[in-house]
Amino acid sequence: MHQLIGEQALEVPPVNGHDRHLTILLCSAGRRVGLLRAFRRAAAALHVDLRIIACDVQPEWSAACRLADLAVRVPYADDPDYIPAIEAICREYHVGLVVPTIDPELLPLAEARDRLAAAGTTVAVSGLPVIEICRDKLRTAIFLAEHGIPVPRTIDAALADPSDWDGPAIVKPRHGSAGRAITRIDDLRALTNIGTEPMVVQELLVGEEWTVNVYFDQAGALRSVVPHRRVQVRAGEVEKGVTGWQRQLMDIAEQMAACLPGPYGALCYQAIITADGSAKVFEINARFGGGYPLADYAGASFAQWLIEERLALPSTAANKWIAGVAMLRFDAAIFVRL
Repeated sequence: MHQLIGEQALEVPPVNGHDRHLTILLCSAGRRVGLLRAFRRAAAALHVDLRIIACDVQPEWSAACRLADLAVRVPYADDPDYIPAIEAICREYHVGLVVPTIDPELLPLAEARDRLAAAGTTVAVSGLPVIEICRDKLRTAIFLAEHGIPVPRTIDAALADPSDWDGPAIVKPRHGSAGRAITRIDDLRALTNIGTEPMVVQELLVGEEWTVNVYFDQAGALRSVVPHRRVQVRAGEVEKGVTGWQRQLMDIAEQMAACLPGPYGALCYQAIITADGSAKVFEINARFGGGYPLADYAGASFAQWLIEERLALPSTAANKWIAGVAMLRFDAAIFVRL
């Protein structure tokens, strides 16, 4: 059973037609304060009465949960009770839109899209085939290569042959995220004791690292592509970045749009542009990326477009944004009485 963190339950009317009321559920809210605030700005621009419910396994220790209208405790995404807990929240509070934020919850939420739709809730997640591609780095590389999209050489670590590989490489979990357990090796003979977790070996790319935020509407049409250069990264998340009209990366997004089976909402992909000017894609995230607030401030309000779609308002989704917008993140805190 879900547990409320806060003073009392919200009285939220259901969404109906062009009613300007909407309740969203921000999943695994954690530190995603920037994303929460992006939805608040979007709602204000649309004159929508927005209520944000945030959930987490430890909402009392989540900054975003503390800033939401209501915080709810839920199990981990791999718990069999996770989807029943999400569904119970959606039904009780007439949630119109569920917004996932981390990789582990994408698969269960994609599998439960129809179930939650029966409760009147839209889940801002791509179809199951997209999730299954993106959650596996080996499968991502194979899929993209099959569709002519440039990727670094990538192999299953369990099948790696040192005699068939020259130069340094990166070893990473097939299903990892946020830079977890990534190791550089200069020789595949050093590839020992990798444990039982499935890993991949990937060509080490050297050059400028970019994230490309992309938005797909409910029909699966690509509506916006916003590249930003990752100037500085901390714990796998961009700390300093700047938007740029990088034509090669925008063309790759168009190629992805032509082959991904059922994308919806916010996705992002990561690529490196090497010294010779060529780009290679090494990861796709089928969710809001940690650097999304930069795209939002540059003028690409994915949050607003999701609200417009959910409320059947005229869509303003367009590939109109400003290049040269920089994000300089800093540490901040909120303070509460426990």
